[in-house]
Amino acid sequence: MRAYDRQETFDMLPFRALARSIDAMLQAKKTGKAVAPARMTVQMEDKGTLLIMPASQGSLAVVKLVTVHPDNYAVRRMPTIQGEVVVIDTDDGSRLGVLDGMALTARRTAALTMLAARKVAPDPYGPILVVGAGAQAREHLRAFREALVSEKAYIYSRHGSSARELAREAKSWGLDAEVVSSPAEAMDKCTVIITATTSRTPVIGPEVRDDAFIAAIGSFTPDATELPPELVRKSRLFVDTMEGAMEEAGDFIQAGVDWSTVMALEDVEDKDKPEKGPVIFKSVGHALWDLAAAKLAFGR
Repeated sequence: MRAYDRQETFDMLPFRALARSIDAMLQAKKTGKAVAPARMTVQMEDKGTLLIMPASQGSLAVVKLVTVHPDNYAVRRMPTIQGEVVVIDTDDGSRLGVLDGMALTARRTAALTMLAARKVAPDPYGPILVVGAGAQAREHLRAFREALVSEKAYIYSRHGSSARELAREAKSWGLDAEVVSSPAEAMDKCTVIITATTSRTPVIGPEVRDDAFIAAIGSFTPDATELPPELVRKSRLFVDTMEGAMEEAGDFIQAGVDWSTVMALEDVEDKDKPEKGPVIFKSVGHALWDLAAAKLAFGR
């Protein structure tokens, strides 16, 4: 069984093809042809969180193991998210390989956000504000640059050196990237806002453009929120999965949303695209998106 390193995993998951694979998985989920039980979350004392996520469809199954340690970068200069995805042939149970979990998670989350932007963002092609400067922020900027041909980005991180490093890298892709000293500096300029942090409290204010699309992809527990309740309550709301969001989307739970007004991404296909916002897409992650990535990587 081969273990694929981070760069090899990235290379196996080009954004456009990955978005198509996730889109197909959305429909497989809707029709019950793909299955994934609820994610198991294990708190490792006060140090971090262990996530265990299995999924299966057709000839392929995956089991993903992820650890999240919010203080890793500041204390140890280590990634916040670490993990691996074991890919299994369902015909005989053989292990086909192990993909790098951090690379897969960052890339499939960015591809999912980009797919959501295409489906529900009033203007997915405008300037982008990214809050955070880790692997998720990097891959979201790459996805929007490569697949939606975005030209301008603003980057904010409480670690200024990380923001500057990400801006330098983004410029090498042809993206006009600028570091800002606070999100408020850029919010009135941007039609796309991505929060990619592990913050437990809001990282942006409630004032956004009427055509804004906000993707909150960082927090994943019911008591953590990257968005202020005032913003959530005045926005149109979409999620990657309804069952996951109702359990884990602190941004919506803390705002006390009426869940009958929230729509899962799998259900938007036949609906009119919003002409104005704000529109919020909340993603807490799902093993089926990992399975979609594995199916692309292994040609299944």
